[in-house]
Amino acid sequence: MLLFPPSARALLMAALFCASSHLATAQTKRAATPASTKTTTSAGTNRQQALMGNEAKIDQLLKKLTLEEKIAMIHATSSFNSGGVKRLGIPEMETSDGPHGVRLEHGRDWKPDEGVNDSGTYLPTGNTLASTWNPELGYAFGSVLGSEAAFRGKDIILGPGINIVRTPLNGRNFEYLSEDPYLVSKMVVGYIRGVQDQGVSASVKHYAANNQEEHRNDIDVYMSERALREIYLPGFQAAIQEGGAHTLMGSYNKFRGQYATHNAYLMNDILKGEWGFKGLVISDWGSVHDTQQGLRNGTDLEMGTDLSLMYNSVDQTASQVKQEDMPSLYDRFFFGKPALEAIKKDKSLEPLLDDKVRRILRVMYATSMMDGAKRKPGAYNTPEHQATARKVAEEGIVLLKNDGSILPLKKTAKSFAVIGANATRENALGGGSSQVKAKYEITPLQGLQKALGSQANITYAPGYKIARNQKADPQLIEQAVAAAKAADVAIIVGGSTHGYDYKVWSDNAYDAEGYDKPDMKMPFGQDELIQAVLKANPNTVVVLMGGGPIDVSAWAGQAKGIVEAWYPGMEGGNALASILFGDVNPSGKLPFTFPVKLEDSPAHKLGEYPSTPGNPLKQTYKEDIFVGYRYFDTYKVAPQFAFGHGLSYTSFDYGKLTVKPAAQSATVTLTVRNTGKVAGAEVVQLYVHDDQASVKRPEKELKAFQKVFLKPGESKTVTLTLGPDAFRYYDEAKKQWVLEPGKFSLLVGSSSRDIRQTGEVKL
Repeated sequence: MLLFPPSARALLMAALFCASSHLATAQTKRAATPASTKTTTSAGTNRQQALMGNEAKIDQLLKKLTLEEKIAMIHATSSFNSGGVKRLGIPEMETSDGPHGVRLEHGRDWKPDEGVNDSGTYLPTGNTLASTWNPELGYAFGSVLGSEAAFRGKDIILGPGINIVRTPLNGRNFEYLSEDPYLVSKMVVGYIRGVQDQGVSASVKHYAANNQEEHRNDIDVYMSERALREIYLPGFQAAIQEGGAHTLMGSYNKFRGQYATHNAYLMNDILKGEWGFKGLVISDWGSVHDTQQGLRNGTDLEMGTDLSLMYNSVDQTASQVKQEDMPSLYDRFFFGKPALEAIKKDKSLEPLLDDKVRRILRVMYATSMMDGAKRKPGAYNTPEHQATARKVAEEGIVLLKNDGSILPLKKTAKSFAVIGANATRENALGGGSSQVKAKYEITPLQGLQKALGSQANITYAPGYKIARNQKADPQLIEQAVAAAKAADVAIIVGGSTHGYDYKVWSDNAYDAEGYDKPDMKMPFGQDELIQAVLKANPNTVVVLMGGGPIDVSAWAGQAKGIVEAWYPGMEGGNALASILFGDVNPSGKLPFTFPVKLEDSPAHKLGEYPSTPGNPLKQTYKEDIFVGYRYFDTYKVAPQFAFGHGLSYTSFDYGKLTVKPAAQSATVTLTVRNTGKVAGAEVVQLYVHDDQASVKRPEKELKAFQKVFLKPGESKTVTLTLGPDAFRYYDEAKKQWVLEPGKFSLLVGSSSRDIRQTGEVKL
């Protein structure tokens, strides 16, 4: 979604829109007690069927609605509201970003409101959540988000984002979860259920193949059907069928020649046909491009179309529009007057309109918006919510390297040098539409200061400057080196950023909506800084922040300790300090591969990015199903850090596998023991290899995992179940999933490159 409408004219227009509906009004617009339509069943199909519990009431409403009133319901009436029908007690539906916190308040326009209670919980970003490999934390994360959205009077929260991390350069990777469809599927279900159990609807996004921000509005994505089915769709299918997501958001890009938001194959055939989706398809803001295609091809609600389209003439200026006329300008959306005129001319379109309105009403009933229903009141920025933010950060931070056991650091050291601009940078307002106004944000430096108190001397040196076109600064490096030499321990906090001035959309960069990274290198001369500090003080730990893989090859071999902290949310500094000093044992695992260099990434080695040479509008995913570790392991390319990798301050012993086969399935059992001196958690990962495939398949594919928490010396039995889906591939000729009889190797380990035990099963 766009942070602001894309044109300068639209910005001016939006600033004049109707007076803001301030937060106090939003919070009291509906009373709040538990939703009567909430379902507790875990079956995904039942969760979809629960959306259909009020069909008789909806039938009656459809009979009472006029054609014009139906049209009013299928497009926006403000920046984040869709239309209602006051005559029949149908309210407007209020949406809000975002994936890791409720967006700052701006009422019906795009101008931030002043003096309202919109400083909430800033949760860690999606890649941090995925790095926990803990589906229970997915539910806790979603519960916080849903509760705070309910408190703020929101009906739909626009998240989670689950597009596959195809290239390290995608500026929106920080919102997404993983390169692996199975890990995405397991983490997204809890998130959605957590949100919706609070009486707020989730909106899974961006469907589909939104894997880059460069050219996102005009890129035309082509991939094999097998890649679509095996890699890019499973997360969305799980979100719908297992998570029971009430809404889904279409993406900006084209897919096989047709815009994804009104793509007949994606929306009608797969989503609403094969998967039986009963909920609401929302456009991304401005992703509808055609009235007829939108009406016919599955889009239900049009949001955010460029406001410049709503001018009466190209000569009219915003200052000439009367205040009372502004709401009617939204009638110029594709689903406004153009849709009304199209249906009047072609009555066969009216059942399609009725289906859209029906889906909107289903979500309204499920979200306790109708018939005076009441939902949970929600809570805002509570200590419990802050504790969840910290817990996700602590379990999501990944210990990448720990040579010589430099970590955990000893608090008895007398002096510390903290180096790096990211050590003092607050990130809540960065990234584009996912920006959050945090009640507070503990930076890494603040977290370290709090952890050490007055018992140690901390010297801070920025080392580099975050600014456009900024290179290595010799003076800042010299200051950092001096600080490192004078300290017992140096901690460098570097990595990436959401951009420069977070209040200015055009200053977004790197990890931000609408922008891709120019390369995978450390920006702002950080390689030179880190190399100089490592030389000055070998007792140095490097902490990386950011939204995805980054090239650390220039100095990774010399660094004793490397930690990936992502964007860890409002409690991130405290969480980081607890990891560095050993108060919490790191248990995060990488949800995607860190290549040594960008050229090793399959999207860049085999595929195309950002588009086909000579044709800037088309891109072919030539790497096919070989995304992430599937490529690195199959083609024997050494990663910098492997998928699933993450170290601990303790050690774990994996016992021998017991494999029990059944009809097209298997159960794997093993014992895991903590052989170290501190408590810790290990993610036991089970990969499957097809030994006798008639088609080319990856070397291994993740098909089960479990996070196990163990005290020193403690053992636990881990049982992992593999159903038929664990062994199948998609057969393009048959247009169906196929399980070929034969032998399958079962590989259990601590990462995709650290296999501890093997077994086999014949099916």
